[in-house]
Amino acid sequence: MRVLVGDIGGTKTGLGVAVIDGSGVSLRGQRRYPSGAFASLEAIVGHYLEETGQTPATDCPLGAFAIAGPVEGRRSKTTNLPWDVDADRLEGALGFQRVGLLNDLEAVAWGVPALGPDDLAELHPGAAGVGHACVVAAGTGLGQAGLFWDGVRHHPFATEGGHTDFAPVDEREFALLRHLQQRFGRVSWERVVSGMGIANLYAFLLTWRQTVTPDWLAAAFAAGDQAAAIATAAAAGRCPICVETMEMFFGLYGREAGNMGLKHLAMGGVYLGGGIAPKNLEALRSSRFLEGFFAKGRMESLMRRMPVRVILCGDTPLLGAARYMAAR
Repeated sequence: MRVLVGDIGGTKTGLGVAVIDGSGVSLRGQRRYPSGAFASLEAIVGHYLEETGQTPATDCPLGAFAIAGPVEGRRSKTTNLPWDVDADRLEGALGFQRVGLLNDLEAVAWGVPALGPDDLAELHPGAAGVGHACVVAAGTGLGQAGLFWDGVRHHPFATEGGHTDFAPVDEREFALLRHLQQRFGRVSWERVVSGMGIANLYAFLLTWRQTVTPDWLAAAFAAGDQAAAIATAAAAGRCPICVETMEMFFGLYGREAGNMGLKHLAMGGVYLGGGIAPKNLEALRSSRFLEGFFAKGRMESLMRRMPVRVILCGDTPLLGAARYMAAR
């Protein structure tokens, strides 16, 4: 079985062809494109087909697309892109026999069973065993998904848990909440645990510490990704506010990952997806992430039994989209 698979993110879209042979999945012809450079998913997939010479009618009759946003039936309105994705329209416009849509974090959850030891980095071993699992992914936004264990296998399912209400626990975090409320009104976890969250934390701490951005860092912000520039400056120890930003970010990430693990009773593991964790793995290991993860009061002993792993394989959503389509 051959499936054209896509990982549709707010920043970048990855496309490729998955070849499914029994329980194995391999990828070929992978390309990445800036999502904002295209007006629709049809446009970006059409560009890929033209660029690679693929034809849905003969080369990849099935399509499966992981969407950064809620999927209802055969449609999705992307969260961080002005796209209205419609599976029926994709079939008609591009000639696929059948198209499936799923939430991007649900796709990651589908992809987890396809990962090998080299595709994962262990943060905490937890206790040996099986059970429900979950994925928490900080990237452009904050995605979350669950894997229900029926006693034989996992069943992935989507959530929009990243948009639940942020809950502060100390004076600095209450000040952060008030700061973000002035800007956004309602404040979700995605506002603090994501790429945009890193930028939001930095802006808050400038005010909280009554300081300003140094010229060299402002130039780095202007040249590219602000969150990446903050993380780089923090790793180098060049900017105290950046160091505090990342310290605060990792602690909050751990807290929300722990919230997700607790809600799903994730004895099968909590998996960290998205781009931020693997790109900052050493900083994550030395951070207060696990302190935040374990800090659940009477439930701390339970939390310490949950394995915590970082997904290193950037193709996990593509693998998951293919496995999802094969199961249909």
